[in-house]
Amino acid sequence: MAKILIINGPNLNMLGTRQPEIYGHRTLSDIETSCVEIATQNAVTVECVQSNHEGEIVSHIQQAAGTYDGIIINAGGYSHTSVAIRDALALYSGIIIEVHISNIYKRELFRHTSMLSAVSDGIIVGLGENSYYLALRAIADKLSSAN
Repeated sequence: MAKILIINGPNLNMLGTRQPEIYGHRTLSDIETSCVEIATQNAVTVECVQSNHEGEIVSHIQQAAGTYDGIIINAGGYSHTSVAIRDALALYSGIIIEVHISNIYKRELFRHTSMLSAVSDGIIVGLGENSYYLALRAIADKLSSAN
């Protein structure tokens, strides 16, 4: 069975209380629970991790090689600043989908550029928690059509 790793970066552990007008009222735990349900419906397994520390995110990506068939990553603010996370993703040979809950192009100018997009197979922005669900289904579809 295919395995997908969902990586969440800094401040995403504060979903539900952090700027609900932008990020919604559901918690990260709520979103992860829904991802597990969607994974089961799509015959894949999913593991979710969250870290506020750049080096831990890099380690999760490095450890994913050979274990996970795909990565969904919402690196939060690190999306716009982290060469280290970008370089780790560039070494990963599975499917990578970058997600953002908010539409980064409707926000501050510095959020318009993502360091991760050039090494991602797909990017989903601005669809709230559905960004995760669409990414999960997209990877599951891509993996099933490859078999």
